[in-house]
Amino acid sequence: MKKIHYVSFLVLMWVGWSCNDQKFLDKDPTNILTNDKVWQSPNLVLTVLVDLYDRYPEVQSTEKWVEYANFDEAFASSAGEYYRHKNQEYNYDWWNYWDYGYLREMNLFIQKCTAATQLDEASKKRFLAEARYLRASFYFEEVKRMGGVPLILEPLQYDFSGDPTYLQYARSKESEIYDFVISEMEAIKNDLPSDPNIKSRATKGLALATEARAALYAGSIAKYGVNTPQVALPGGEVGIEASKATAYFQQSLKASEELIALGQYALYLKKPTDLSDNFASLFTDKSNNAEAIFVKDFKLKSGKTTDWTIINQPRSVAEEQQGGRLNPSLNLVQSFEKLDNTFATYGYTDASGANRYFSNPLELFAGRDARLAGTVILPGSQFKGKTVDIWAGYLLTNNTVISGDNFGARKVLPGKTIEEQVVGFDGPIDGLEFSAQTGFYVRKYQDPTVGSGQLGTRSEVWWIRYRYAEVILNAAEAAFELGQNAKAAGYLNQVRKRAGFTKDLVSADITFDRIVHERKVELAFENHILWDMKRWRLAHVVWNGNATDLTTQPGVATETSTRIFGLWPYKVYAPGTEQNGKWIFRKIIPSNVTNPHRFRLGNYYSLISEEIRSNNPKIVKNPNQ
Repeated sequence: MKKIHYVSFLVLMWVGWSCNDQKFLDKDPTNILTNDKVWQSPNLVLTVLVDLYDRYPEVQSTEKWVEYANFDEAFASSAGEYYRHKNQEYNYDWWNYWDYGYLREMNLFIQKCTAATQLDEASKKRFLAEARYLRASFYFEEVKRMGGVPLILEPLQYDFSGDPTYLQYARSKESEIYDFVISEMEAIKNDLPSDPNIKSRATKGLALATEARAALYAGSIAKYGVNTPQVALPGGEVGIEASKATAYFQQSLKASEELIALGQYALYLKKPTDLSDNFASLFTDKSNNAEAIFVKDFKLKSGKTTDWTIINQPRSVAEEQQGGRLNPSLNLVQSFEKLDNTFATYGYTDASGANRYFSNPLELFAGRDARLAGTVILPGSQFKGKTVDIWAGYLLTNNTVISGDNFGARKVLPGKTIEEQVVGFDGPIDGLEFSAQTGFYVRKYQDPTVGSGQLGTRSEVWWIRYRYAEVILNAAEAAFELGQNAKAAGYLNQVRKRAGFTKDLVSADITFDRIVHERKVELAFENHILWDMKRWRLAHVVWNGNATDLTTQPGVATETSTRIFGLWPYKVYAPGTEQNGKWIFRKIIPSNVTNPHRFRLGNYYSLISEEIRSNNPKIVKNPNQ
């Protein structure tokens, strides 16, 4: 008690002394910024806006590598993540998002910016448009995951009356949220700078790209939702009427073509003599990159860098003992077409099932879509000027294998007396984390700069949220859905020529399967697969829980793909034969892939928690949960 009195006495003495200074109470605080100060300075307003940009929500990104191992694109070669391949079902709350605290801050920003009187009009107009862009993007993320949500466009304030019911909003219709996103993009597009050199803030091009994407999603849900009538609610909170599909597709095409007509963006083509390297460079080249529309940027020595390269670099060329975690699947790798516009599995065996022999491992992948080697590090390919060492062991003449259980393991081969390397320094070794357990490493977003794989340096490669190629694909899909196949073919051919295709697609080639395929190979590892499969109502069809073999029809959109497959290269050890020193391949399933994925009807819209529904009884539950 005495101690408390003593502290209180000191506080009173300090207050007394302080109050003797007549100017004390007139002094501005030095450790906080008041609202009045913030809204007088464009630079201070920008710092608030930057924080809102930084909280832009995403499921998959270069900061969330493991989320790419949820489906059939990749295997997580990390012991702590093997459960992703052992879970048969996705939890209903896996992708949910309900951050109304973030929304309140955006609504407050808009309210205060609107009321600000000391900002110049140009700055004020841009700030308001940017905040409205971020708020609409928030609702786009909400509706993709949750369906219709409460549409609140002002900062709510509790009056401490004891009755909070006036703060309880019901869920809007799913279509109403999409309509809001689309209408906001139209409303703000001309208040944003029309400057393609601005990449990390909202621009007119970004507003149009977002509008095109959102309208395409809404149109798909309206059209393909009829295939899942159980995935709907009577109030329209989930599900969109089929009659709305055409208008949404028209809006998507209109926005896409308005952006294209700006003439400000273009497909990246700085390395036309090596189209695979060109595609890979698209994601790492931040200098005059006309394809990137909206990015999350990183900068060395700024405290804001990315560890995608450290986490995923090939182990054999790693600058630290780090890397190898994300292994693309054979499911994805075989989706890349041959350059004659045909689909085919890899012919590593002949018609009788006997091994085919190759002079080097890259020979198997020759003549394929250039995006393959720009997306995936293949056995025998180069990264940072070194050959990636992916091979699973020696195949003997009796069809047995000599391999090892660690990177670059050494053993004595038959007829020899000295140990030599019997497995690659990148594996693959089944169950060994960080080895290429599928036979592949990811290439997209890997930084080729020296030092980018070091913990003390990391990488400044940006994360691209919107890019021009997707806009072209959106235009192609919308045109296809509107029966304009010739236009759709023209747009697809633009993207495919960059990938090395010389034979154009024609109207008769344009099918739903073709649309799905083109997005799959162009946009792999870019946070599209979940949303595309949901809006097409294909997720429960493709990830249906059945343990089927790897499809032999990779160009068919409805083919089951529930388990991760790999393809392992082996060196042939057969002294005295013409096969000695050549390569063969074998299809495998990693041993940690123990259950096929099953996407349930209840996964189309994520769980709204009991706490949320208890606090607001107007919130209805999502279906099938």
